[in-house]
Amino acid sequence: MTAGSAGACAVGTEMRLAAIDIGTVTCRLLVADVRQGQVAPVAREYEVTNLGEGVDASGVISAAALARVEAAVRRFIQVRDAHSSAAHPVEKTVVMSTSAARDACNADEFAAMIASCGLELQVISGQREAELTFAGATMAARPGTPVAVVDVGGGSTEVSFGVAGAGISAARSFDVGCRRMTERFFHHDPPTPEEVEAAHAWACEQFAAWCPGASAERQPRELIAVAGTATSAIAMEKELAVYDPAQVHGACLSLSRLEALFARLVAMTEAQRERVTGLDPRRAPVITAGLLILICAMRTFGFSAFTASESDILQGMLSWAATGPARS
Repeated sequence: MTAGSAGACAVGTEMRLAAIDIGTVTCRLLVADVRQGQVAPVAREYEVTNLGEGVDASGVISAAALARVEAAVRRFIQVRDAHSSAAHPVEKTVVMSTSAARDACNADEFAAMIASCGLELQVISGQREAELTFAGATMAARPGTPVAVVDVGGGSTEVSFGVAGAGISAARSFDVGCRRMTERFFHHDPPTPEEVEAAHAWACEQFAAWCPGASAERQPRELIAVAGTATSAIAMEKELAVYDPAQVHGACLSLSRLEALFARLVAMTEAQRERVTGLDPRRAPVITAGLLILICAMRTFGFSAFTASESDILQGMLSWAATGPARS
């Protein structure tokens, strides 16, 4: 079924749902059983599709990028259908895209491609992205706990402050992402100190322009970091030869260790980064920019460590989708 083809989930009942998040760098699928706001994963898939390749400069999603995404989405549909049965049908599939699609002048072409796969694309705002990410990242947090969430993406970074179980009190989406930064600033391999300094100044300037205020709920005790930059940092720190979500989810990394990891990787060539234990080689082109953005965010907003979360916008999408028909 496509998004919106099923009605709201009755209180106490369980639905099997699917969510596809098409980001600037990655495309991901989560099939899960959802009941009373709890999301139990059934299947996950992940592809580096680089939808946003060149979009920052051209404003256009390339034909090659569209083809990569289409191939991934069609494969995801096969995975979804393999986990749909008479006993446990996938009742709804929600598909969302973020920064690259927001920036592209040919987003309608992108939407038409998704429609040809039998799905409906929702290009969501940065604010909506932050809300859904916060909801997913804080699902396991103790209700009433002040929390901040940072999501370093390929084209944008979302920073949210709020209370677990009560939603966000302040959030901002910044046009600062690891692919955007890489394409704008890193023209050598490895990047020169001058390129790194310029990228650092740019990111910090964007973050510092926003002050979320000083109320108690906006002074959280914990920073949760989601998405590939944060989870890759944990995997590299732990030297995981095979990625293990159980060892990544809930793991903490200090700012000083993150800075040391960045210093090591930024001195490497892309080919050398591809061989770093714990790093998906497909992330090698953008990982240094991602780490730098996370460092800038932590410095700007005053956090000395982060906790990585495997629960993110996908879980937020499914929890939201279970409450009623899909909407933009």
